[in-house]
Amino acid sequence: KRPQALFTILYCSTDCLSRCGAPVTNLSHSASFHSKEKIAPSNSGIKHLVSEKPSIESRFERGLFASRWLMAPMYAGLVVSLAMLMVIFLKELFVYAPKVLTMSADQGILTILTLIDLSLAANLLLIVLFSGYENFVSKLEIGDSTDRPDWMGTVDFSGLKMKLIASIVAISGIHLLKVFMSLGKPDAAYVTDAATLQWMVVIHLTFVASGVLLALMDWLSSKSAKH
Repeated sequence: KRPQALFTILYCSTDCLSRCGAPVTNLSHSASFHSKEKIAPSNSGIKHLVSEKPSIESRFERGLFASRWLMAPMYAGLVVSLAMLMVIFLKELFVYAPKVLTMSADQGILTILTLIDLSLAANLLLIVLFSGYENFVSKLEIGDSTDRPDWMGTVDFSGLKMKLIASIVAISGIHLLKVFMSLGKPDAAYVTDAATLQWMVVIHLTFVASGVLLALMDWLSSKSAKH
């Protein structure tokens, strides 16, 4: 009877524990979890061993990455070029401003087109300066400024190419328009012959065709990326 009594006490105790359930289950899961932790190797150590490179290779790669700063003096030179354009713009403005009462309508339009041409060239410089620096050198950390243009930080290399070709086409079109307005006027500021005018039209159409082809290639690359 004594073994039967011990068996009955053991059964009642295990039945009570199984009804409570959670401690026994949690204990078993905890034990299995801790046993897995002891047996399983450390993943972080394996990753560290896999990603470790020779010191010469790491230094070479860091040197390659730091070589992007060689572009910084070039962008500083573009800032100087922008200042030069500003000086030329002010010079043209001071030259034509006193003549505003004596110049004709065509001369006024040509003067305005000249100033617009210079401003478009300045815009082209700014696009290359900001987008090129952010794409190839480093991000511009200027905070959440309200004066920050909306396109800054969003123009990638493909968008930069499109903005560049669009600005070039606009500048070429304005210059061609100034020449067209000077045709048949002996005292015009832009006098050209037929051969030169023909080549100017061909070059302008080449710029336009280049822009269309670039846009087509970007569209095809975006369609292929989606598939």
